[in-house]
Amino acid sequence: MSMKFSDLKLTTPYLSLAPLFYDEVEPTPLAKPFVIATSQDAAKLLDIDEDLARDETLVKIINGERKLEGSQTFAMCYAGHQFGYFVPRLGDGRAINLGKVNGQNLQLKGAGLTLYSRQGDGRAVLRSSIREFLMSEAMHGLGIATSRALALIGSDTDVARERWEKGAVVLRLSPTWVRFGTFEYFNAKGEHEKLQQLADYVIAESFPDLKNKEGMYLKMYAKVVSNTAKTVAKWQAYGFNHGVMNTDNMSIDGRTIDYGPFAFLDDYDANYICNHTDVEGRYSFKNQPGIAHWNLTQLARALSPIINYDSALLVLDEMFGSVYEREYTQLMYERMGLHERDEKDLELLKWMLGTLESSVIDYNLFFRKLSVYKGEQSQILDIAIYTKDLQEWLDAYDTRLSKEMLTCKERKERMFRVNPKYILKNHILQEAIQKAQKHDFSMVEDLLTVALAPFDEHKELEYLAKPTPQSAKNIKLSCSS
Repeated sequence: MSMKFSDLKLTTPYLSLAPLFYDEVEPTPLAKPFVIATSQDAAKLLDIDEDLARDETLVKIINGERKLEGSQTFAMCYAGHQFGYFVPRLGDGRAINLGKVNGQNLQLKGAGLTLYSRQGDGRAVLRSSIREFLMSEAMHGLGIATSRALALIGSDTDVARERWEKGAVVLRLSPTWVRFGTFEYFNAKGEHEKLQQLADYVIAESFPDLKNKEGMYLKMYAKVVSNTAKTVAKWQAYGFNHGVMNTDNMSIDGRTIDYGPFAFLDDYDANYICNHTDVEGRYSFKNQPGIAHWNLTQLARALSPIINYDSALLVLDEMFGSVYEREYTQLMYERMGLHERDEKDLELLKWMLGTLESSVIDYNLFFRKLSVYKGEQSQILDIAIYTKDLQEWLDAYDTRLSKEMLTCKERKERMFRVNPKYILKNHILQEAIQKAQKHDFSMVEDLLTVALAPFDEHKELEYLAKPTPQSAKNIKLSCSS
C-alpha cells in the first residue's frame, strides 16, 4: 500500500516538556498558496512513496489550513549568542513545529507570527525560501549533515522587506531542532532542573545509546563536539560559508541548519564574508572552525550545572581540533587524488590553498579539472587569472602523483565521487530566483535535480555548471528573509 503525505500520523514529544520550553501557536495561512517544488528524496525519510506533488492536501497542510493527524503546532523557546553578544530570549520567530514522525521533526518556516517574533512579521519571502529549500537538499547531496526540505509553497501574500516581496513557506525536516541556544536559555534563567530535562530529552532523541550511561551528560557533550567538528570540516573542504554561526543557529546534533546568507566560494578566498551585516568578518569562511569551537565553549558553560565545566573544556580541547583536522585533511587528500600517504602531503595541501588564493581560481571547478588531470597543465592554468604560482605547485603535484599506484582511470573515478560538477553558487541561485519571481519555476526543478546528484554528469543540465561571471563573484548577501 502506498503512503501519502496526508496519511502521516504525528506525535509531539517536545510538548511533554514544561510550558516554558515552547508556545502553542497556529500557523497564519498565506493567500492563494500553490506548490512550487517538492523533494521526493526527502520524502523517503518519512516513508512516503506517493508523489508529493500529486497529494492535493499538501499545500493546505503546509499553509496551516489543515492538520496532519496528531499534530499540535508550537514554536520553541531558546536564547543565543548573536555575533558574540548574548540575547536571553530568541525562539522560533517564524518557524512553527508540526510534530514528529519516523525520527523527523516537521517544521514550517515562514508560517506567521509566534510569541518569539519580536519585531519580525513571522514570514519568509520567496527568494530566501528557494535558497533554503535548494541548499538543504544540495548539502545532503554533497554528504554534509543537514536539515532537509520536503516542499516549498509560494503565495500571493505581500511581505515587506527592502521592497515588497511574495511570502513563501518551506516545510523542513530535522531529527532535532534543539539548539546550543536552547541550553543557554535555561542556564541563563537559572532553571537547572529544566536544563537537565532538556539534556534527557536530547539524549533520548539524538543520542539514545547514551541513555542511563555513567557520565551521560559529558558523553553527550563529547558527541556534540565531534559531530560539529565533522560538519564544519566538510564545510571548509567544499568551500561553504554559513554566514550566521550564532549559537541559536547551531544544532545540538551537529548538522547544518538555518540557511540564511550562505554561499559556496566562487574563487578561493579564505577571508570571504558572505553576510554583508557581518562588518567585522566574525563569520568569514576561514573563521568557521574557530567560531564552532567558541560556540562549543558557550555550550559547555550552559551545561555547567549538570557537567563539570573544566572536564567539558578538556573534552573540547582534546577532541575538536583532532576530529576536525582528521576529517578535513582526509577529505582534502581525496579531493586532491592522493590515496597513498606521504609525509609531505600536508605541506602540499597548505601550499595548494595558498596557490589557489594567489591564482584567483574557481575553487570547486579546480578540483573537477584536477580529477581528469594527466599532466597537461594548460587545462588548469586556463581557468586561473595568475598562473606562475599554480604552475610551480602543479610541478610538485606531478612529482607527488608519480608515487600513486592507481591508474589515471581509477584516480578519476575516485576523484569524481568527491569533486562535484554542480555546486549551487549564489549567481545560479539568483538566476533561478529571478525566473521564479516571474512564475517560472523550471530552474528550481533543474537545480534540485543536480543538488541531489552533484557528482554526476547531467548532459541536459550542463548550463548549471557554467563558471560564475566576474561581476557576480563572491558577492555578499543580507539576512533579510
